[in-house]
Amino acid sequence: MSADTLASTSVQPATKRRGLSIRRKRKLKIHAAQIGFAVVMLGGWQLFATNKWLGVDPFTYGKPTLIWDSLYAYFTKGDQATEFGSYWLQIETTLREAGLGFLLGTTVGVVLGVLLGMNRFLAEVMDPYIKIFNSIPRIVLGEIFLVALGLGELPHLLLAAVLVFFVVFFNAFQGVREVDRNILANAKVLGAKRLAIVRHVILPSALTWIIASLHSAFGFALTGAIVGEVIGAQRGLGLVIATDQGKFDSNGVYATMLVIAVLALVAEWIITQVEHRLLSWRPPSPSETASI
Repeated sequence: MSADTLASTSVQPATKRRGLSIRRKRKLKIHAAQIGFAVVMLGGWQLFATNKWLGVDPFTYGKPTLIWDSLYAYFTKGDQATEFGSYWLQIETTLREAGLGFLLGTTVGVVLGVLLGMNRFLAEVMDPYIKIFNSIPRIVLGEIFLVALGLGELPHLLLAAVLVFFVVFFNAFQGVREVDRNILANAKVLGAKRLAIVRHVILPSALTWIIASLHSAFGFALTGAIVGEVIGAQRGLGLVIATDQGKFDSNGVYATMLVIAVLALVAEWIITQVEHRLLSWRPPSPSETASI
């Protein structure tokens, strides 16, 4: 082994440690800035609502300390927390509707997106129908599902699935269309069967597009479930919001909105971990490399 090789080998760990240190410092700065932004926003809200500056009335806009009191009451009063049972039961109901709607919408969106992306004739036939269906206001769909299926969880689940479907479908469709034609041609020349091409070429290539759509898809699933519950339900966070709104309890509304935001952030973190695991083979993008 030459002296140059030994020097190069000893420099690599030092460079790696320096890179990790820079990344940690950068993450700490980002977290500190995020916390600082939240403190300024909440502190300003509290100050303006307490003094009613610029017409910020706590009756209309709520107040952080009163929102905290509402949250404390929701999570400590057990079955008496809401008129429909414990607050945990409402969270569980909404998460179940959103989760199942997310799985259903994602599955159908991926299957149809890949199918139509691979078949240009079928895609052109279905094109006007997909556009028509996509143009229907979701609130109208929610009403239709509610009239057809009643006040159970199924209409909320379907509304969540519809919202997720279009996001995932368009990404899967475009992901298949963006597959490198040279790789496809090489696979065919080497005698790969159609199923093998789908499994080893098309799906891995489209996976980046599909995973990217999932980051916003779960948020849409939550929105669908909650909008459905606001229209009509027997339990769920949407029903809690509608009830608090009817009682002019703005702090209760904001408290439930905060819980929904936390749920969305947790789901986003889980999807990011899944993305890292599924796309571990992918080289870092230029933006990711620059951030390192």
